[in-house]
Amino acid sequence: MRELLLLFLRLGFTAFGGPAAHVAMLHDEVVTRRGWLTQAEFMDLLGVTNLIPGPNSTEMMIHVGYRRAGWLGLLAAGLAFILPAMLIVLMLAWLYVEYGSLPAAAWLLYGVKPVVIVLILQALWKLAPGALKGRGLALLGLAALALYFAGINEILLLFGLALLVVALRAARRGDSPGLALLLPPLAGLAVPAALSVVAFSLPVLFFSFLKIGAVLYGGGYVLLAFVQAEFVERLGWLTQTQLLDAIAIGQVTPGPLFTTATFIGYVLGGLPGGLLATLGIFLPSFIFVALTHRWIERLRHSPLAAAFLDGVNAASLGLMAAVALQLATASFVDLPTALIGLAAAVLLFRYKVNSTWLILGGGLAGWLLSLL
Repeated sequence: MRELLLLFLRLGFTAFGGPAAHVAMLHDEVVTRRGWLTQAEFMDLLGVTNLIPGPNSTEMMIHVGYRRAGWLGLLAAGLAFILPAMLIVLMLAWLYVEYGSLPAAAWLLYGVKPVVIVLILQALWKLAPGALKGRGLALLGLAALALYFAGINEILLLFGLALLVVALRAARRGDSPGLALLLPPLAGLAVPAALSVVAFSLPVLFFSFLKIGAVLYGGGYVLLAFVQAEFVERLGWLTQTQLLDAIAIGQVTPGPLFTTATFIGYVLGGLPGGLLATLGIFLPSFIFVALTHRWIERLRHSPLAAAFLDGVNAASLGLMAAVALQLATASFVDLPTALIGLAAAVLLFRYKVNSTWLILGGGLAGWLLSLL
């Protein structure tokens, strides 16, 4: 247990670069170095992680902890990976609340925001080949993008389009997946779209992030679509500028990008808000891993599960593209921000510079511009 805790604490403090980098670091530690898992076992865990909602890299840590040390390992691995990032983000959120209105801080974020958009575009570029496999799934992604701008609830979009893929593939095979039983719950998912701006409260904050953590597929960047819809448009608690700032903080810190929720929670509700938002967004991951761990083999070979995952991935990409377009209008506001974004794109796509250095470079560029 001591070795388990030390390993995941170290990963929590040093795992920069997003989910793919986190998984690569975990593979090196538990397959190559320690031999806790075989290559086949690791890939099975990775496959089933893609079939459940939540942050994939965090769920992989939880899976490995469960495989290594049972229920106690499940909790130890997950908490050890999340807590370092949470504490760092809480500290940065405090600084943001205290000093975010100062001109110097504003100029730093001015330079960081164009870099964030470029990082989102790179994620879209990397995810597209795996998510849009064939013309049908590509059209599904475009439909998700268009329907998002038409005001359709993002949860309904995600699951409705995924179930459409399940239905079409089942019909092609002559099977009946019993979709009629799933339509009433899906109709219920549209209800949150009717909510209007309400006064801030900690219970609503917690349950909003709990809902997002329970249904979000596609990794940390898709979180932006859900936060945009829930906290900017539906509840009216955040501005788009604050959302961009939260994304930037999530990028520059180690660990899961979902600690963006920690930052948002603190900005809205202080320390209690930060802690409740973190609990809400990550709690479903622990529950889903505990429920699915013993069914890994069956889930991996289920045609319906594979079809559902394909639909979810394509719809997630469409949602992510829609929010990227919205945020870009708040980031590229003049010639200097366009040049910062162009420079970040060249460094990222051509020279593969680490995203952390790009974020820091964007902040430096914004600060230098403030001196002119």
